[in-house]
Amino acid sequence: MLVLSLKSPRYKMAEYKIKDLENLTGIKSHTIRIWEKRYHILTPCRTDTKIRMYSDDELTRLLTVSMLNRSGLKISKIAELSQEDMNKLLWDIKVNKGPENSMDKLILALVSLDEKLFRGTINDLIEEVGLEKTFVNHIIPFLDRIGIMWLIGSINPAQEHFMSNLIRQKIISEIDKQPIPNSDSPSVLLYLPEHEWHEINLLFYQFLLRAKGVSTTYLGQSLPYHSLLESIDKLKPSAILSSWLTSVDQKLVVTYFKQLKKDLPNLKVFAGGAQIKVNTEEIKDYIIQVDNIPEIIAHLKQP
Repeated sequence: MLVLSLKSPRYKMAEYKIKDLENLTGIKSHTIRIWEKRYHILTPCRTDTKIRMYSDDELTRLLTVSMLNRSGLKISKIAELSQEDMNKLLWDIKVNKGPENSMDKLILALVSLDEKLFRGTINDLIEEVGLEKTFVNHIIPFLDRIGIMWLIGSINPAQEHFMSNLIRQKIISEIDKQPIPNSDSPSVLLYLPEHEWHEINLLFYQFLLRAKGVSTTYLGQSLPYHSLLESIDKLKPSAILSSWLTSVDQKLVVTYFKQLKKDLPNLKVFAGGAQIKVNTEEIKDYIIQVDNIPEIIAHLKQP
């Protein structure tokens, strides 16, 4: 039996510098230092070179304090509360449907793997502003902050999968509520190439396209090239759309779209994502780079 020690680097506890806390919570480093010194809100460890280092527990506490403070409670009063009293007050904020604390609640749910809080926050936002504004104004900024956590090594694969799967489930649920557009409308086939598994953005594009009356066929993650060609031959879409986020060799990207242009010279090929932006100059003759739905709609209307 394989036994992994809790001291293994694989299970290293999250550690944050004060700048990381600022990026994740939106609270200025200067304010964090004041709260720490004057009110003893946090008790960080220090490295040999006296650099403050904070744990997940400190991040969770700071998020709690931040939400209580934004709800109108003075920091001096918060500092006097026991953890039990803070948790009781926090519960009222958790069930509050307003969007003002949504970012803190999402990060708190991620750190603690709290599905109920995560789903409740997303559901409340969608109920209030709809999926499109929820995604653009709340989920994308949240994913940006998660990117920071990933880069500094303070989020593990389980947390990332937990978060992305819940977002994925919600978008699919909203798509399922949409009427299927008429088959005589412009059609777009959406897919991810063989190396790609990050489908949240592509699913959101499918939702937006269907909301605009565009017929879509979604083929999902890591689609082999030959299967793509077979599907296009069978479905005859007006265009195809793929998303490229995972870092790959530039030669692979260029070769892929060059071959696609050769095999399907008259098909409109839309593509987006970080790898498309990085290789814009090299692939501009083979694809239509897109950043939003109106661009796609406009190109679909062109002969």
